[in-house]
Amino acid sequence: MVMNMRLSDLITERILELLDESEESTAEIQRNEFANGIGCAPSQINYVLSSRFTPEHGFIIESRRGGGGYIKIKRVVLDGSSAIMHIINSIGEEIDAMSARILIENCYQSGLIDKTSARLMDSAISKNVMHSLPPQIRNSVRATILKEMLLIQL
Repeated sequence: MVMNMRLSDLITERILELLDESEESTAEIQRNEFANGIGCAPSQINYVLSSRFTPEHGFIIESRRGGGGYIKIKRVVLDGSSAIMHIINSIGEEIDAMSARILIENCYQSGLIDKTSARLMDSAISKNVMHSLPPQIRNSVRATILKEMLLIQL
């Protein structure tokens, strides 16, 4: 576990350096090349981006797939309402239970929602609640509930 934390910290540090070097506070990386340069698996890059470079932490991630694919990380300063709207728009049509819990925790940690709201959101989209739904619609119902609960935070 300590090894993963150090690797995640190294990846984070390198991305932040790239952002600091940029006049537009934007960094573009090719995931595989970036991972090779650091000496890690590309999935580790994904983990760091999804956990540390989130909208609620002040970052917007864009990705383009294909031969010339890249990941663009942009540092932005958003007020609370703008951050919540960006998060709502980034959820999409579906969200799995783990991603939803991480999103809620990140919103709480960054002060976008309070502890009571975080607990209510987590309960409303929990596996216990979703269990009664057919598996093929659980993630879309979870996304809808989560978006609605975030909207009332505005």
